[in-house]
Amino acid sequence: MEFLGILFVPLVLLMVVVAPIWIIAHYLTSWRLAKTLSDSDEKLLSDLRHLADRLDERVQSVEKILDAESTHWRK
Repeated sequence: MEFLGILFVPLVLLMVVVAPIWIIAHYLTSWRLAKTLSDSDEKLLSDLRHLADRLDERVQSVEKILDAESTHWRK
């Protein structure tokens, strides 16, 4: 019985102090890693940006054509 009494204090300290700090540190590092973009995410973002730029150019071209053909189309 005395053997369990000797282990009781270190186990309580481990569960009350060390384990919560360890768990918090683990999740903080995994959240930080999840915030960063992977290489495939960066490539996808770059492709989407390029596509958005092309679409913007097309819209501007259509607006120029409409301005030339019908000056009151925006109203």
